[in-house]
Amino acid sequence: MYFAALLARTEDGWEASDTELDDVETLSDLSDLAREAAAEAGAEDDTILVFIEQEDAWFGVVRIDGEEDPRIYVSDAAAAARSSYGEILLTDELLGKAPDGSDAVDDLDALDLDGTEDGEPDGASASDDEDAGAEVVPPGPLGDSGVLVDLGVTEKDLLTLDGADALSEIADALGASEVLETVR
Repeated sequence: MYFAALLARTEDGWEASDTELDDVETLSDLSDLAREAAAEAGAEDDTILVFIEQEDAWFGVVRIDGEEDPRIYVSDAAAAARSSYGEILLTDELLGKAPDGSDAVDDLDALDLDGTEDGEPDGASASDDEDAGAEVVPPGPLGDSGVLVDLGVTEKDLLTLDGADALSEIADALGASEVLETVR
């Protein structure tokens, strides 16, 4: 079971709305959705937070300030990687990978003249290639743990939150617990 909500900071305080992520496939799609919702609330130049959680397994916070790039925090990257919504947040940049999908290693250095990669036996099977391509995502927190510091949630506090009631605790620290609960 997933929960997703948008919190937009307006002149009158925080406004919350629940959101469907069925049509969201990328972080760019999520950012566009958040900006559209903020514009409707009259907060297009203000802070927008996207909260996503999967029961007690993991939660994520995406912060969008105006036209700046989104800042992302995920409480448990390995758990989020097993989720379609979590995969939206786990961008190549967040995972420390080159944008083209390769690791930050120069692939040309790893090539042999015989057409195999260094360390790869000449008779490598297709299943070996599939195993080598499997993405390894580290367990535990990943991303910008300072994403909410200026809003009253310290890095230490964010890192100590677990999936259970984490978003409620964050909303409480922001002074937005009542508006979040209205959309829950």
